[in-house]
Amino acid sequence: MSIYRQLPMLIAGRAIKRQSIPNLSVEEFQQAIVESVEAGCRVVSLFGSPDAGGTLHLYVVLADDSESRLYVGSATLTNREYPSLTLRCTQVHLFERELAEQCQVQVTGHPWLKPVRFQPPLFPRLEPGAGAVSGVNPLPGVMDFYAVSGQEVHEVAVGPVHAGVIEPGHFRFQCHGERVFHLEISLGYQHRGVEQAILKGPDKRSIHYAQTLCGDTTIGHTTAYCQVIEGLAKCQKTARAQTIRAIALELERLANHVGDLGALSGDVGFLSTASHCGRLRGEFLNMTATLCGSRFGRGLICPGGVRFDLDAAAVESLLARLDISGRQTRQAVKLLWNSSSVMARFEEIGVVSTALAVELGLVGPAARACGLARDARHDHPSGLFRFMHIPVSVWDSGDVFARAYIRWLEIQRSLDFIQTQLRSLPAGAINSAVGNLAPDHLAVAMVEGWRGEVCHVALTNASGRFERYKVTDPSFHNWAGLAMALRGAEISDFPLCNKSFSLSYCGHDL
Repeated sequence: MSIYRQLPMLIAGRAIKRQSIPNLSVEEFQQAIVESVEAGCRVVSLFGSPDAGGTLHLYVVLADDSESRLYVGSATLTNREYPSLTLRCTQVHLFERELAEQCQVQVTGHPWLKPVRFQPPLFPRLEPGAGAVSGVNPLPGVMDFYAVSGQEVHEVAVGPVHAGVIEPGHFRFQCHGERVFHLEISLGYQHRGVEQAILKGPDKRSIHYAQTLCGDTTIGHTTAYCQVIEGLAKCQKTARAQTIRAIALELERLANHVGDLGALSGDVGFLSTASHCGRLRGEFLNMTATLCGSRFGRGLICPGGVRFDLDAAAVESLLARLDISGRQTRQAVKLLWNSSSVMARFEEIGVVSTALAVELGLVGPAARACGLARDARHDHPSGLFRFMHIPVSVWDSGDVFARAYIRWLEIQRSLDFIQTQLRSLPAGAINSAVGNLAPDHLAVAMVEGWRGEVCHVALTNASGRFERYKVTDPSFHNWAGLAMALRGAEISDFPLCNKSFSLSYCGHDL
């Protein structure tokens, strides 16, 4: 039997005892990862957590989407040396770089071992009698870049400061004329140390860190954080609370998808759809504000349920506004698909193949645009999605058009879902009591945010406090997909490809 099949299984939103996770040798640990990926699983999370003596323990969470199962394995690094697995399993390339940066692990044999966030070590290495070794903390962007040489080959550097009001990130293009040979992306300018701040929690600040981890995914990340707490406390939410959470999550998806279609329209100069969608994004954000007073949903979700209820008048108001905004969105987006000039700029631009999407472990609309039916609401459902399913929207051309059209399909399904849930909102309380967290446990939460899979993993110590808290934003998986989409493309296609992925800087940088 494959090694990974012998690992303990759990489902998203639940917790297991840490002592039930087998401590594999490093060779067995890596073999389990390789076997699982070859069998069609994915690497959801891979991180290190040191014990009181400084010995580092590795943890991996593997997802079997077809069976809605998660497998968890661990290994011990006695000397902080780890042979890279990247050449055998590309999905771990960024996790290994993060491991080297956060935990001062010497990852040997990695093809391009660079800083991920240019952060100081999260867990300094402990040497016998020497105390903590701080190491060198390089400045963001100060690193070696891949270079291409040859006649008429040139380099174009973009950022980290951009012309628009957007977050900082550095992009280095190797070009021959207009053709891009290679794009290297350097991030880390938005690093705030969220994982470090959450350690030893939960406390009053913890949920605020989750809410502000990635502002446009406030609902997604806060839901994942609360599911971790609830899994460790074995808390059961009410049906009404679950429904309000699901409505908020789909409103967040609507606002961002509509906004992205508008931005894509603006990038190709199609101003009619751009202007309409820009306004409609605000309408959907205002609907979230109707739920809780915040357009981004801050303060709505809490451990045990939600803080704000919906009365009959609010439900009727939301239904009426959804009907109007839904019809206006359909009219605005219809203009997009009926424009041959827009289609000429969307189709066959920034193509990512299905095989490459699998190899990189892409998630969310970027993965579904490559033909992968990958959606945590379906594959690893939690909350209301265990009972109410939204069909998975899939396209297979892997280009800008596919990434745009997936958004349109999901807009329509989110509209239908929200309207259905508002009309049948269950009665009852909106919150349940949350007890103490189980000590020495591991919990995993997976939420399908609008960009894709949001994963939070927590390890508790003997006192039931967070010993390790690991966050994986969908952008962590997908930035490499953007880099590959530019290979062989024109450099003038970069803004369009960048917006079609619509990735987060701060969500990646944490």
